[in-house]
Order: sequence, then structure tokens, then C-alpha cells
Amino acid sequence: MRRTDGAWKFETDSTLIRVLARNAEVFPNRIAMREKAKGIWQQTTWAEMLESVLGCAAGLEELGFAAGDTMLVLGDNSPRLYMGMLAAGALDGYAMPAYPDATLDEIQHFVEEANVRFALAEDQEQVDKILELRAKGASIEHIIYDDVRGLRAYQQPGLIAWDDLETRGRARVSGDAPLRDELINRARPDGPAVFVHSSGSTGKPKGVVLSHRNFLSGVAAAYKAKAFDFGEVVLAYLPMAWVGDFAITLGAGIPLAFEINIPERQETVLTNLRETAPTFYLAAPRSWDNLLTTIQVRMEDSTWAKRSIYNYFMKAAIASEKRKLEGGQATLRERILQPIGEWIVRGPIKDQFGLTRLRGAFTGGEAMGEDTFVFYRALGIKLRQLYGQTETSAYNAMQSVDEVQLHTVGRALPGVEMKINDDGEILVKSGSVFAGYFKNETSSKEALRDGWLHTGDAGYLEPDGHLVVLGRVSEVVHTAKGERYIPNYIENRLKFSPYVKDAAVLGKDRDRLAAIVCIDKDAVGLWAEQRGISYMSYADLAQNDQVNALIADAVRHVNRTLPEGLQLKQFVCLHKEFDADDGEITRTRKIRRNVVEERYKPIIDAIYGRQSQVLMRAQITYETGETGTIERTLAVQEA
Repeated sequence: MRRTDGAWKFETDSTLIRVLARNAEVFPNRIAMREKAKGIWQQTTWAEMLESVLGCAAGLEELGFAAGDTMLVLGDNSPRLYMGMLAAGALDGYAMPAYPDATLDEIQHFVEEANVRFALAEDQEQVDKILELRAKGASIEHIIYDDVRGLRAYQQPGLIAWDDLETRGRARVSGDAPLRDELINRARPDGPAVFVHSSGSTGKPKGVVLSHRNFLSGVAAAYKAKAFDFGEVVLAYLPMAWVGDFAITLGAGIPLAFEINIPERQETVLTNLRETAPTFYLAAPRSWDNLLTTIQVRMEDSTWAKRSIYNYFMKAAIASEKRKLEGGQATLRERILQPIGEWIVRGPIKDQFGLTRLRGAFTGGEAMGEDTFVFYRALGIKLRQLYGQTETSAYNAMQSVDEVQLHTVGRALPGVEMKINDDGEILVKSGSVFAGYFKNETSSKEALRDGWLHTGDAGYLEPDGHLVVLGRVSEVVHTAKGERYIPNYIENRLKFSPYVKDAAVLGKDRDRLAAIVCIDKDAVGLWAEQRGISYMSYADLAQNDQVNALIADAVRHVNRTLPEGLQLKQFVCLHKEFDADDGEITRTRKIRRNVVEERYKPIIDAIYGRQSQVLMRAQITYETGETGTIERTLAVQEA
């Protein structure tokens, strides 16, 4: 992007490495990345970042990495993993990030899909996974690693430390002036920027290659819609394998010269959030829910006076915000209380969690509960919905600051065309749409027709242009009486309750709807603690009579919003959470419905057989990869 007449203009006919080089030239000493390591924030300027990327690219090329090659990236967020991804893209190759907690089978699918020869690993744990894959026949020849701890004694062929790779690469670049310019300009705008995967909720994840032009087009559209501005401060904590992370951290971070902060580890995200005080923050609804639970827990642990003051001012602020969202105006009392509440309640809370500087606060991925959404708006954080997909570089539609409606995701972004076909499916056309699934012509033809991306999402456009997303078209099913519904739509509304973490709605071709519910242990545990309810484990808590009554209230609340034929009649609180390692949900927490319905068939049979309880045996996968069995008698509850 470039500056014209006081505004920033995007050049989508470019690449991330070229834009990075421009940043290094225009403001070489501005901070590009900061990483918390061993308690100290380590800084990298744009000039230093470019040199590291070019050194890595030259080093990779010396190892034999060429256009069309794929590099697996495995680990938590780190500057070197990001720079390695940029280096692969600079060589016109594919950077393929995977979730750090992915199983060997999941990673093996990716490796075989793209014939991966190179891997970039964070540490010994991830190197061990790759070596195990190699032992099983994987084609990975070269393994670059960042953290050397525990790896100095490894003698396996193909292992190389990042420092050694970059040193060799820098020597090549410094001794060959034309090579530097050639590495900056080799990548094509339509060449690969990143190789990510779909969620895989209905089968194996499909490969999605997104180009530099895709991301620059998507970011340009979001920038025009005022999602973010030049020089934002962000916290790069989202999984690198999720398209949303690349879209914000590098896709927007490089063209708009963000200050990219990287937490020390996932367990310190809240602490690092306060230390960095970002100006832009994107999180899934579950993350916003968890933060709200943390606030509530801390308030419950405070003094009676503090709790009373908090409840008084937040109740007034929430009432005022609800009135605004319904098109009304704040009362005189609420307007008087507003600055006082900001001074003694809302301001200190935002300061405590690093939210004082937030200009852009977004949620996406699934629907958010009304209570959570209204709470943050009342706190003074202008939370908004963002709707996007992997196939569209994460950018489709967005709510504007002054036009927030609880049931919509906002209007299509500038430059994004959107329409609804006769089947109720949302279709999208924009420069951010991918060119097709990797080596999957059949799925590509189904998704891309006549220049339109068939998103697979069901929804409708309101007269004012706001989009309402209902769920996946493939999940539209009917009851035995012919009632049409989307399970995910009802599941999301169940999860609006802070006490429900996951849910699977049943009822296809049945005479009534029911649900399998996974409680949120933290929220329900706090609720139980406040009432003196003792329990030994998650399973004990989930089967407690008072907890079942609590969940029944949440189910009845959802039922009041549904037509009679689609109301939930029974539910079962599961004795364990749905787990990605057990294949029940994807890494992005989307239900694999076929797995759940097969694994928990005894529960489903008990519900529709009108039994009052069922003995359930379930296989679980431990962190070591070993499996075990949990056995529990579960109660079938009436709603």
C-alpha cells in the first residue's frame, strides 16, 4: 500500500514480501514484532524482519526448496514461524501451518496431500512428531527448528537450527546483490501466500491455497469498511493454522504496518493482553465468554462493597445498551450514571484486562450470545460481528460501529458482492475468493460456479442489506413431521448460555428434537461453588441434579424462541466434553455430527426409546496418545 493525499491506498497487484520490503525502506526502525520470551519483550523492526525473511528464503533455496514445494509449519505463534511462512511464499512455495495439538493422523493427511519435503518446527515436541511421521514413511527431508533446547544431541539427517539456516542464507544474500532483489520480486500476486485447510466438519479437511492478491483484496475491503487502521497494535494469539490469524497478523499486519505482539505462551494470553493493550482484537465467541467468566469470578471474590457498586453501575449500563440496540435512547438517569460508572467500574475493568485502547473489537466464527454481546457493549467496548470463511481469506461482511444488530453480521464489505440463491445459500464474489481446493477438482467445481463462491452457509439479506447467517446448508434437515431446521442454529443458541460449552441437537427424521449437552466446567463449577455443591470430577458435576436443573432452564430459554415443532423435548448432560483428539469436533470446535451420532448412539437410542437413564461407555484419548474408557450412567432429562 502507499500514501496518497493523506490516505492509505492499497495495491492488490503486489505480494506480502514486496510490501514488507517497502515497510523496511519507509520506516526501517519502526517495531514490527514483539515477542514475550523469558519474561522480556524482544523487539524486531521492519528492517530486521525483512533481513530475517530474506535470510531464511535464501537458506531454504540452498536446501533445495523451490516454487511449488510445501513447508509444514508446526508450533505456537512465534516470529520465526511467521517469517518462515513469508520466506516460503517469497520462493513461490506453500507455507502450510498445522494446529500444534493436531494428531499424527491429521498431520500425516496434510503431508501426504502435498508431498511435503520441508518442515518448520517450534521446538523439540514438534520435531519429535515430524520424526515419527518420517519413520512412518513421510517424505519430509529437511526439518528446521527454532528452539534448540533438547535437540542438540539429535543426529537424525536433515535437522537444521533456524540460526544456522538464516546465517547461511544471509551470507548468500550479502555476497550476491542481485539475489536480494530477485528474492523480493520472485513471488507473484496470484502465487501462494499460505496453504490452510477447511474445518473438516463433514470429512477430511480440504486444502485451501490463498494468494497474495486474495489477502490484499480482503484487507483492502476491510480497511475501507474501517475494521482497522494503519499502525494498529495487535496480539497474535490465534492458532496459526486458522485463516483468521494469517488474515490479521500478516495479511493486514504487513500492509498496515501493525505492531504485532506475540504472547509468551497460550497460558499467558490474558497477562500479555494487559501488557500490550491492543487497539484491535479479534476473538471467537467462546474466548469473549471466557473473559466475561473471568471478570465475573473476580467480582465474586471481591468485597461486598465492590460487588454492590459493580452490579449497580453495570446493570444500568446494560439496560442503557439494550435500549440503544432496540433503537431507543438512554434515560436521564443512565446518562448521569454513565461517566461515573466509567470512572469507578468500567474503566478499571478495561484497564485490568488491557482493553482500554481497543478501537476495533470483533467476534466471528459462530453466533455470540446476546448477554455476552450486550455486556461488552455496555462496558464501553464497541464489539462487532465479522463474517468470513477460509475460502474468502476471512473477509465477507462486517457490522459498522453505529449499525449493530444482534441477529445480523452486518453488510457485505466494499468490493464484495453477495446474493442468496433459490436454495437459501449465501453466494459471494470478490477478489479475496480463492481459486479452488488443492488437487480437488470435484469440490472446486461445486464451490465455484459462474464466478460465484457457494459458501455452503444458509442465510438471507434484510431490506437494509444486513446479512443474517442461519447455519450450514448441508445441515438443513427435517423432522418426521416435515419441520425444516438447522441443528447448528439451535446449538448456537444453547451455547449462548455461559453454562453450555457444546451441544449436539438431534431430531433428523424423528418425532421430536433433543440434545446432548456438554457443560462449561469453569462456569458451572463457579456456580456450584457459590451454592456449596460439591463434586469430584466433570462427570460428577454434569450429573448433579441441580446442575441438570440449571441446564434445563437454559434449554427452556431457547425453546421460547423456537416454534412448537422445533422445541427441545429432552436432553442429556454428557459426562465428558466433546474433544478434537477424539474426533468429535474439529480444531475450530465445529461438531463432526456423524462421529457424535455414531459414538453416542446408546444415548440417542435411550432418548427416543423414552428411557430415564442410560449406561454410557466412551473412549477417550489422553495427551500421550493412549486411549482409555469412561463408563457412566447418564440421566435423560425432560425439558
